[in-house]
Amino acid sequence: MSVVTAVCRVDQLLRDSGVIGVTAIDKRPVEGPVRVRPLGLHADVQADRKHHGGEDQAVYAYAEEDAAYFAAVLDRPIPPGLFGENLRTEGIDVTGAVIGERWRIGETLLLEVTIPRTPCGTFARRMRIDRWVKRFAEENRPGAYFRVVKSGPVSAGDTIVVEQRPEHGVTIGQMAAGLTPEQATAVLASGDHLPPKVVREATLALQRTTA
Repeated sequence: MSVVTAVCRVDQLLRDSGVIGVTAIDKRPVEGPVRVRPLGLHADVQADRKHHGGEDQAVYAYAEEDAAYFAAVLDRPIPPGLFGENLRTEGIDVTGAVIGERWRIGETLLLEVTIPRTPCGTFARRMRIDRWVKRFAEENRPGAYFRVVKSGPVSAGDTIVVEQRPEHGVTIGQMAAGLTPEQATAVLASGDHLPPKVVREATLALQRTTA
């Protein structure tokens, strides 16, 4: 069974040496149901709204299985929220989720997979690990962003059911690794509602083959 093991939102804004000056990456688990709307979890925020947040990045999910992998290789705990995720999941392959795949969480909430997480300098400063951005990217366990198709509450313990999976088959992990021409063609030909970043990445992948 696939479940949400923790629901996380910002605990406090932290000072950050980046251009914004603060960061909302400090997510921590909360108890009870939290309402999820088109721009994300109730009472959650994004300090850098140019690069984070928005309808296509309303919710960020990270798998317990991938967190356990990093905990082993880094020899340190990776508690829910450390990577800035809103949802920690178990029993579902987040990296293997297909772009456009829809998850029913609990009775009401419906989310749609959009793009992989791209590690940034804020993430690196939070982790305090040399070359963290490159290392995280190379491991290709990015977690996935979602848009909200239908608003609703989410709680730890809610079940996750994949209700729809596009036939193009292009996954979050494949996009994070760089789309092949075949994958780019498949996703662009799907006719699905595609986030602008997916369209850009797929178009660039095709342009490189004709350059």
